[in-house]
Amino acid sequence: MSLAAGIVGLPNVGKSTIFNALSNGKAAAENYPFCTIDPNHGIVAVPDSRLNRITALIPTKKVVPTFLELVDIAGLVKGASKGDGLGNQFLGHIKDVNAVIHVVRCFEDPDVVHVEGSIDPERDISIIETELMLTDLSTVDRGVQRFEKAVKSGDKEVIAKLAVFKRAQESLQKGISVRKTITDPADQKLIAELHLLTSKPVLYVANVDDSTIAEDNDAVRTVRKIAADENSGCVKICGKLESELAQLSEDDKKAFLTDLGLEEPGLAILTREAYNLLGLETFFTAGETENRAWTIHKGFKAPEAAGVIHTDFEKGFIKADVYTLEDLEIYKSEVALRAAGKIRSEGRDYVVQDGDLMFFKFNV
Repeated sequence: MSLAAGIVGLPNVGKSTIFNALSNGKAAAENYPFCTIDPNHGIVAVPDSRLNRITALIPTKKVVPTFLELVDIAGLVKGASKGDGLGNQFLGHIKDVNAVIHVVRCFEDPDVVHVEGSIDPERDISIIETELMLTDLSTVDRGVQRFEKAVKSGDKEVIAKLAVFKRAQESLQKGISVRKTITDPADQKLIAELHLLTSKPVLYVANVDDSTIAEDNDAVRTVRKIAADENSGCVKICGKLESELAQLSEDDKKAFLTDLGLEEPGLAILTREAYNLLGLETFFTAGETENRAWTIHKGFKAPEAAGVIHTDFEKGFIKADVYTLEDLEIYKSEVALRAAGKIRSEGRDYVVQDGDLMFFKFNV
């Protein structure tokens, strides 16, 4: 899938530390506001225990997870929409991603300067959101001007687009992001050509120190409330700790997590949440050669899912044999599943469900 989530925030909130830990990088972020001039791209494996459960029952030579593309975008500052702090360049990078992971600093550290001088999540989130909205307003203003001239033609699509553009314009003028106002899928399609920054779904990440892992501090509670008020997700992680975990072997990592009373790294939760934020799901193929997780958009039908494996599979699609992991764990093998009538034959109109195990039959 050619979808990516961009990691954004003010300078020195821990974005690059989190990004490097996600992509298992060795370098932590430097203590400079613009240490990341060009966006860093990373491909991150999406943790999914279902793949291990499948492999426990269907032994294979190779196990391949699905992946998520992340982009580390350099820190924005107040005035970015006017070009301050390389703002135009960085805002352009956000325009290219499909969802936003907004990292908010919720920790005190005298050795890492805060660009605004203090820890205040509400203010920090507002700064980023304001810059994105100001950029969007400029874009929408130009769109409205363009379509006000074109609307004289009487074209129904132009008239519909102009109406949605004006609603977005009014929303932004009031300081309300587009994703809160343009919620109907049909309207979202009409405005999609503008690639508005505040139309993208957001996941908030409260970056804390190790003293706040067990219990939220006031800053984290503020971020959670802001996220809840706009129906966005929120994940709490300690970027510094996750960076240390990323350097450990799997055995040492498990022991470290056990000592902390954690079941899994915070980054595993973050990756899955980002995957869901992008509207992605997973189906599996399994066999002696390879057990593999595949990424699809929610709502994909069987031929489209087959096309993710190979375009020939979609072109020559005949049918798909489908079963569930839950049934596999009950019956223990594909042979037993088939004997019990638990493997379904699905056609072109079948909408793939997250977690389906599939075998495609095709003819080219």
